[in-house]
Parts: sequence; structure tokens; C-alpha cells
Amino acid sequence: MNKADRNKKSRREFIKSGTLAAAGALAGFSIVRNANGQNADPIRVGVIGCGGRGTGAAENCLNAAPNVKLVALADLYQDHLDKCRKNLTDPNREDGPLKGIEIDDDHCFVGFDAFKKLLATDVNLVILATAPGFRPEHFEAVVAAGKHVFCEKPVAVDPVGIRRFMKAGELSVQKGLAVVAGTQRRHDPAYQETIKRLQEGQIGDIVSARVFWNGGWLWKYERKPGWSDMEWQTRNWYYFDWICGDHIVEQHVHNLDVINWAMDAHPVKAIGVGGRQVRTDPVYGNIWDHFAIDYEYENGLHMISMCRHWENCDRLIGEFFAGSAGTCEIVNDRYIIRGQKSWRYRGEKVNPYVQEHTDLIDSIRSGKPLNESRNVAEATMTAIMGRQSAYTGKEITWDEMMASELDYSPPKYEFGPLPVRPVPMPGQTS
Repeated sequence: MNKADRNKKSRREFIKSGTLAAAGALAGFSIVRNANGQNADPIRVGVIGCGGRGTGAAENCLNAAPNVKLVALADLYQDHLDKCRKNLTDPNREDGPLKGIEIDDDHCFVGFDAFKKLLATDVNLVILATAPGFRPEHFEAVVAAGKHVFCEKPVAVDPVGIRRFMKAGELSVQKGLAVVAGTQRRHDPAYQETIKRLQEGQIGDIVSARVFWNGGWLWKYERKPGWSDMEWQTRNWYYFDWICGDHIVEQHVHNLDVINWAMDAHPVKAIGVGGRQVRTDPVYGNIWDHFAIDYEYENGLHMISMCRHWENCDRLIGEFFAGSAGTCEIVNDRYIIRGQKSWRYRGEKVNPYVQEHTDLIDSIRSGKPLNESRNVAEATMTAIMGRQSAYTGKEITWDEMMASELDYSPPKYEFGPLPVRPVPMPGQTS
């Protein structure tokens, strides 16, 4: 058995063990596994990270299945928590009032240690939706507490964080915990059917792939008087490497994950370019605004990756495959195969942001918990490897990244001074 086959075997064994974990291994609480949902014990949800994504994920979860209760909130900032709570409980919401919100004041927590206080409550499912730099520590704590988890992507910003997340992921499998990641494409029937056809050879052997997330500018927060370095960076988190990982990691990870999924593998090396050409104001921290990476897989396949945040430019988000007997494109809600066996997806359409929570809750109640920790960790590391190759201007291998001691964590998590690292420069950044 060659190295590629061994890697695939270990990945499949990990995923299988996650989805078929024994019901008796569930730790710390009891869920009645009744597929009818309404007759099952409540799923008691806590949200760690009450920004826009955390608020949206909470709503998606409440709409995903019967008998789901939102009972606890935690965030670094009181104003974030208050805004989230107000939005979710607003009786005049455009989509109508939400059911299942039972948040008492004593289940609301603020500060760097808020996640620990939430985990000490009676929640049995936790949504992790903070900025990515906090994800490894929070995921580790959730698993140690024996809670199921919906974990937003990406799951780390550096190799040290990836290894920490993977170790906790292995423990989550042993405990029989469900872990579903925010890579919602994996829960979309259109993507599922397309990837199935690719893996079954409908375009022949896949020989190359291209992925894009070319979009415009995003939100930003100007620094206010009285904000410390830490407060500004955590409020304006998208633009600092230690907490965001750069946009190739935070956002483009979705597209990279699709190729890993189709190949049932991760790339083995990368060489990349990029820079900071348009977003140069200090409000944009120290991250770049464009990347282009050439990834290579064990079988010699190359994936060309491009992502950028430039305003007033053409936009493209999607995945493209070339095979020995055809091509496939997934873009603008189109799923098309061309070649000897042409095909277009015309089946059921769902909201994948809700479906991922439906699948998570169904897996808990059925006693067959899904566990996507390995997949999302590998997708995140794929993005990190590409970023570091571009930052340094050097070819970097997967094994080098997995062994790297690169750690973006700040010296301590407290409000106060926190110098911004220089913008990475190829040939100078190590």
C-alpha cells in the first residue's frame, strides 16, 4: 500500500469512526434518540460568539429541527451579546418570531472566559462562531466538556492551532460527540450529487481543478477613542492574521474544501503569490487582498486557486474540474457536467445553512453522530499552506506545515497593548 492509499485509508477510518460512534459513548448528558424530533428530549443550544455569523447560525439551528431550545449566549463584548439577543427575540422579525428561545440573564456571559462559563451550564449542543483565532481553544474546551458542537470554519489560523484542533477532534470521536463544521456545501444535495458523480468517474479521471473566491470589499471598523490594541483588533478582527488567518483561510477555505472532498485527499505542496495592492490603509490591519496558489496532490493533479477582495472588479465564486472524459463547473447555483455523460443538477434545493444543522441534530438523535472535524481541519490547513507559501515566496509541503511551530497566538488574552505584525513580504517573511 503506497502513502496516498494509507492516507486515504486513515481518513476514511477516522470519518467512519466518527459517524458510527457507539451511543453509549456520549458523555455528560442524555439525548433521547427519536427521529421524530418532537418527542425527543430538547436540544439545548449555547452560542459562543454572538456576531453576525453566530446570530445567523443560532437562527438556522432553531429552524433546523423540532424541540430545539436556545438557552445560553457568550461573547467577548456585551454589546455583541445584547444585539444578538435582541435580533433573535424580536417579535417583528421579517421572517416571523423564532420559537425555542429561552435565554435567562444568568445564562449570558461576557469576557475572555465567557466560553468556560457557558460550558458549565446545561447546554448539550454548542455553536462556535467566534473569530477563527479562538477556535482551537474553544473547540478543545467543548470536547472536554462532552458537548456536541457546530463549529464554524476555519478552525485555526496556524499549524499549532490545527494540531490542537485535530487532537481534540480525535477525542471527540472517542467520546461519540457530533461535530459538524460550517462547510455547508457538504450538506447541499446539489453539491453532494455533483461530487458523487465526479468520484464515480462521470468526467473520467480528474486531471486538474480551479477554484475562485473573487469578491469585493467587506466590512471594517475604524478604531474608536479609548479602544486598546486588543479591543480594536478583536472588533476589527477580519484584518489581523492572528485572529482571522487572512481571507484565503477565513473565506476561500470553502472552495478548497470542495476539491479536497472530490479528491478524497489533501494537497501535498503549494507554491503561491499574492499581495496587498488595494487595501493598504491601516484599518485593514496586516492581511493581504489577493492570492493565487498552485496546489499539487499526491497523484500529480494541480489545483489553481485564486481569491481577492477588490472593489469594482469582476466577481467569481466557484469550482471547476477538468477530466479525461469531460468537465464540471459549479458556479452561480449551476452544477453542470459536460462530456460523454453530460448532466445538470435539477433536483431538490435546500438552504444548506439550515440543512447542516438538521443533519447535525438528526445524527445526535439517531445515535450515529456525524464528525467532520478531520475534513474541516484539512481544508483549513490547505488554506494555511497556500497562505504561507505566498507570504514567504517559497514552495511549502504539507508535511512541513504539519510539523511547523508557527503560532500566531498573542502573548496573553487581555485588553491592552498588542502590536500589529508587519505586512508579510515574500523573500523576507520566514
